Amino acid sequence: MSLLPRRTRKRPELPLVPLIDVLVMLVLFAYVTMQARAGATLNITLPKVDTAGKNQFAGTVTIAIDKTGEVSFNGKVTTDEQLLGLLREVRNVDKDIPVLIKADEATQLRKIAFVMDACRKNGLNKFSLQAR
Repeated sequence: MSLLPRRTRKRPELPLVPLIDVLVMLVLFAYVTMQARAGATLNITLPKVDTAGKNQFAGTVTIAIDKTGEVSFNGKVTTDEQLLGLLREVRNVDKDIPVLIKADEATQLRKIAFVMDACRKNGLNKFSLQAR
């Protein structure tokens, strides 16, 4: 018989509740910080222009043209006739509003020329093409 008391071995425990709390917070943080994209967003790859400088745009009118020639006005897909009407409305509000034209690098020049001409016809001469 030994005089020392017998030590029972304690089973190791893994604290799961704090781990679950941390994982929930990570998932919540990722959900809150991710960028939600609109369903009607066009998939546009802007052409690269070495002399473009910074693309700073403070206007409220954005016209996007995807590679198939589909046009959207401030994120909403429009036809050519609707675009002309929308640009007329913009001119009636303020003819000095800058217009940003985002065209995919594979867009036909004919469609870009149409949009630029539509801006000029409606008196919106402050337009620019965005590049990357």
